[in-house]
Parts: sequence; C-alpha cells; structure tokens
Amino acid sequence: MGRRVLVTGGAGYIGSHTLVALQEAGFEAVVIDSLCNSSEVALQRVQAISGKPIRFYRGDIRNRKLLGQIFTENAIHAVIHFAGLKAVGESSQKPIDYYQSNVSGSLVLLEAMQAFGVKQLVFSSSATVYGSEAPVPYVETLQTGRTSNPYGTSKWMVEQVLRDAAAANPELSVALLRYFNPVGAHPSGLIGEDPQGIPNNLLPYIAQVAVGKRNELSIFGDDYPTPDGTCLRDYLHVVDLAIGHVRALEWLADKSGAEAFNLGTGRGTSVLEIVRAFEQASGVTVPYRLSPRRAGDLPAFWADASKAKCELGWVANLGLEQMMADTWRWQSKNPHGYGAVATNK
Repeated sequence: MGRRVLVTGGAGYIGSHTLVALQEAGFEAVVIDSLCNSSEVALQRVQAISGKPIRFYRGDIRNRKLLGQIFTENAIHAVIHFAGLKAVGESSQKPIDYYQSNVSGSLVLLEAMQAFGVKQLVFSSSATVYGSEAPVPYVETLQTGRTSNPYGTSKWMVEQVLRDAAAANPELSVALLRYFNPVGAHPSGLIGEDPQGIPNNLLPYIAQVAVGKRNELSIFGDDYPTPDGTCLRDYLHVVDLAIGHVRALEWLADKSGAEAFNLGTGRGTSVLEIVRAFEQASGVTVPYRLSPRRAGDLPAFWADASKAKCELGWVANLGLEQMMADTWRWQSKNPHGYGAVATNK
C-alpha cells in the first residue's frame, strides 16, 4: 500500500510491536517518541526484524513546531497515537503530569492533524475507561467515565475529545482501541517489554524474578471471589494487539466518526494461573509470597471482543503458552532489557 503512518510513542512496548505489524502489512512508519519511557534501541531492533527503515524524530508530541516539521516533511496518511504516560499507580501521585501529557498532548496532535488535513486516527485507549462499577465482560456499549484513577480518566477524556471532534468534522475517522492486559514479546526475542524501575505489571515482574533480577513476586490478595482467590485479567499477546492496530487502520479507510473496540481474548486468567504457565514455559520456579490486597484492584474483568471480530475481522490468536514462551525468550536474551545494549555503545 505504501501509505505512511505517523506512530506517536513508537519506541514503546506496544508501539514497537505495532511498527513491525505495520511494515509487514506494507505501511511505511514515521515515529515520534520522547524516549522518556522507552529506548531508541527498540527502533533499531524493529528495523533488524523488518529490514525496512523507520524515520525517527525524537521529541514530545506537545511540541507544535516539531509536529509541524514532521507533517511538512512526510506525506502522513494516518496516525496511530500511543504517546503518553501509562502507570496507573503513579497517575494518582502525579495527576497533573498525566493530564498534561495524555490530554494536552492529544489536543496538540489533533490540531496538527487538522492543520495538515490528516483524517484518520487510531487511539491507544484502555479498559480502565469502564471504571470499577462495570459488569463483566466489558462491552463497548457500557457507560464509561466512572474511572478510578487519573490514568483511566485521561484516556476517557481523550476519547470524549475525539468523539466530539469526529462529530464536528464528518471527514475525521477515529478508532478508539480499548486494550486489556498486553503481555509477551516478538517471537524473535529482539523486542519486548522493558519497564523502567520496578515493573507495574505482573508478567515483567515474574520474568525479572525468573531471570534473577528480583527476589520474589508479591501476589496481592488471595481472597478474591475467583476460582483460586487471585485476580482475573484478560491477558492478550502483544503481537495480536499490534495486528489489531493494523486492522483498525484498514477499517478506517472508508469510515467517518469515532468507534470504540475492545481488544482482548474474552477470557479471564488468574495471577496464579499466569505464574504456573510461566514456570511451565521457562522451566524456572518463581518464588512468591502472598500479600494483602492492593487498593483499587478489581477482582476480575475481561473483554467482550466480538465487535472487533465482527467489524475489524480481528481475533486474538495466540494463547497463554505462546505469551509465556515469548516473554521468557525476550527476558532471558535481554536480562537488562534494552539498557545493557545502550551502555555498550
């Protein structure tokens, strides 16, 4: 197709995997990333996987001048918008940073798109927009906005902005992709999740324990109303998630308005099931201790992803075994993430 897509936050975990999927589908990628929570090494690895170049601009999406330069220098056809802050816990301590980065950043991007006549946007939203009161499985028609942290609220606010913008401009078409729990890594082991500091998410933490970087895993709460007492989440392979963005981009081609899609497997998996599946895939025992519940953790949620199947032709194909094997391959090949590579230069 040779269509050129701007990927904001393209050096991040989901962004880098989506770059591979885009290139495999015949799109060209231009990336803007501030590298505040990612590494340029990821982009070099993506180029190694695909054998195709990526044009990279280092900077913040709130930089209007830089965005103007990117849109001027590249015939951008569509935008996939990942850039933003993403730690749920941290968002409660630094709400202003989250609204500034996630909401203001999206507004600046939208203004630049408008100025340069770019009319297609895929937005990286989150299952957190459903809030704590929503019944499971989550379906797109549920009321959103009763969010329980500033991260989720920022995603919900951007969804509202994009819906209003699309309602006012019939030429604008937007896909709001609500992710559940992305895990795993590219099967090459070259790119994967590389959290800064202590991982916020379960699987990178397990992988770091398995590789000897951390002593043990804390499981927060074993008294939830679930089959084994631990929280249930909808884990999906990041490669499946990346393909979902390509499907959404293709779907936007002849649409107008803003539509939300859940991207998940439609199944809940418990924390203990994840630990056991990881041990099986890696052959490594993961020591853990049971700790009290964490504030704000919901017992269970998973997606109803039938709309994405019906309209985008997308389903999550990769199972738990593959998620675990790919995570372990990435972590064991890169025990220090991208950092070790960067220090060797």
